[in-house]
Amino acid sequence: LNLFIWGQKSSGAVPFSTMFALVVLWFGISVPLVFLGSYFGFRRDPMPLPVRTNQIPRQIPAQPWFIKPAFTCLIGGILPFGSIFTELFFIMSSIWQHQFYYLFGFLALVLCILIVTCAEISITLTYFQLTSEDYRWWWRSFLTSGSSALYVFLYAVLYFNTRLNIEKTVSVMLYFGYMGLLSLVFFLLTGAVGAFASFNFVKVIYGSIKID
Repeated sequence: LNLFIWGQKSSGAVPFSTMFALVVLWFGISVPLVFLGSYFGFRRDPMPLPVRTNQIPRQIPAQPWFIKPAFTCLIGGILPFGSIFTELFFIMSSIWQHQFYYLFGFLALVLCILIVTCAEISITLTYFQLTSEDYRWWWRSFLTSGSSALYVFLYAVLYFNTRLNIEKTVSVMLYFGYMGLLSLVFFLLTGAVGAFASFNFVKVIYGSIKID
């Protein structure tokens, strides 16, 4: 994206020296830390599970339409998006319309509500899935809460068409490029919260099973 700004000879472009410093920081600090963390992670003992898993996969019965992955993922993203809808408007107005943003305390509260909402919706839909005898909950718990990023990006499209007056091609590419990156980060954040919450929920309910 910065290359397009350079092409327009804009003063908002990041200098080449700064870009080079960021690349050095990435390969000199971030990448070694990733390998170091993976090294210590693989040396640790695996996380204990409350029950043994069968080596032969169990046959999954036919699922009703409201338990299908596409439907549950689309429905699961509505509530997390609804919890940040109002605050997202003020944040985008601050970024793209140069308005002042000073509600940082309220932003922290909205973040807490978002985390709780992602955990609750993911646990609820995981429970419905398990009661339907479908044990493939791992990725679906991630996608259930992570699908709220789709609504964030769709709202960015709506905001572009209703609030902004951008006509230059490079400016349009910058807008959708940055909003796409923001939606990707939001997808990873909310998906991780939902998967972690569902994992702990499954551990608790199966840990309460008494096996003789």
